Amino acid sequence: MSDQQSKLANVLLAPVVSEKSTNAAEDSNQFVFKVKKVATKLEIKKAVELMFDVEVDSVKVLNVKGKVKRFGRTLGKRSDWKKAYVKLKSGHDIDFASA
Repeated sequence: MSDQQSKLANVLLAPVVSEKSTNAAEDSNQFVFKVKKVATKLEIKKAVELMFDVEVDSVKVLNVKGKVKRFGRTLGKRSDWKKAYVKLKSGHDIDFASA
């Protein structure tokens, strides 16, 4: 594996499995991933194509702000993170059960 491929393999952190992401996958062939905060749309596209052997149509990203939580008397804050909505071209699909 080349240096470029190993860098792309580290861009995707985890798939986001929720009711909203499941509906997006069923309705519009979009899959949701938690990605590195410094990742660009092009890096995310190349990483998904490399990891799952599919063709990506478009990528939308958004920064998720961490929630402020209370730990006893003190206030704490969860880390901010980046979410990517990846739309695949028709005929392509990602099966997380076999991947």
